[in-house]
Amino acid sequence: MSIDKSKKVVFSGIQPSGIPALGNYIGAMMNFKALQDEYDCLYCVVDLHAITVRRDPKTYGDQIRRLFAIYVAAGLDPEKNIIFVQSHVPAHSQLSWILNCYTYVGELGRMTQFKDKSRKHEENVNAGLFNYPVLQAADVLLYGTHLVPVGQDQKQHLELARDIAIRFNKVYGKIFTVPEILIPKVGARIMKLQDPFHKMDKSEVENLNNSIFLLDEPDVIISKLRKAVTDSEAVVRYGEDKPGVSNLLTIYSCLTGTSIPDAEREFEGKNYGFFKNAVGEAAVAVLEPIQNEYKRLMSDRGALDAMMKPGAEKAEGIAKNMLKRVHDAIGFI
Repeated sequence: MSIDKSKKVVFSGIQPSGIPALGNYIGAMMNFKALQDEYDCLYCVVDLHAITVRRDPKTYGDQIRRLFAIYVAAGLDPEKNIIFVQSHVPAHSQLSWILNCYTYVGELGRMTQFKDKSRKHEENVNAGLFNYPVLQAADVLLYGTHLVPVGQDQKQHLELARDIAIRFNKVYGKIFTVPEILIPKVGARIMKLQDPFHKMDKSEVENLNNSIFLLDEPDVIISKLRKAVTDSEAVVRYGEDKPGVSNLLTIYSCLTGTSIPDAEREFEGKNYGFFKNAVGEAAVAVLEPIQNEYKRLMSDRGALDAMMKPGAEKAEGIAKNMLKRVHDAIGFI
């Protein structure tokens, strides 16, 4: 299997650390569908990344299956995309070790996500958490990736991947494609419903009303949106002084394809209750078909596991070729 050189390559990965939130769908998965006809796309369940936090081996396998099923249920066609599980392609781990030798400790120490997660998991600040961005660089560089769709929180990691690629290429010639960062213009940062100053998170545990998860039942979705923070102005308007309302307008705009100015006109004179119900109905209309297809896929675990194999085989073929180029460049025999 080889990449079509007439098309640019897109790579993205999501951890199987929980059910993706609506923010993950709007900021990433929804855009994936728009990319699959124009680009050669690889979408990965990055299960190696997720073990920087301890996982229950009795349930972790189904967490991996769930995310793979959500990828497909969300509209990613396995015939048009390479969809696979990271640990099924050993070259990710192999290249990661090599790239560690071209990455400086000071660079990793400056990663804001390492600092944030170290504070959250003080009892388990492991070397994998520190080296996480190097494995991420290996994920991307293995496939000659041109574009990586990421949220703002991952931008620093992709900048490091670019630095590693440039550094390696300066020593050995043009081995790696230097990836560009692709951030969607709208919806790249969907905020928490109860705390619109922080990003909606699939790992939310403190207040489940902060996040809408892709598998939430319709009545739960509606209820969470009715409880969303707004303000006392009672005017549906986008602005920095209205973070809660602006977040809901962004969600509505992304889910319906309505521009924010048009949405503002649509809800002119309407109260917040009416507005929140409309956002909830839009979310249910988008998520219900995904949930139905997800349930169908998860009903036959054997068929789902079999669906993973072709993507892993295709990814492995490409990754092995790149790993050989790297080995040859370094002088391995």
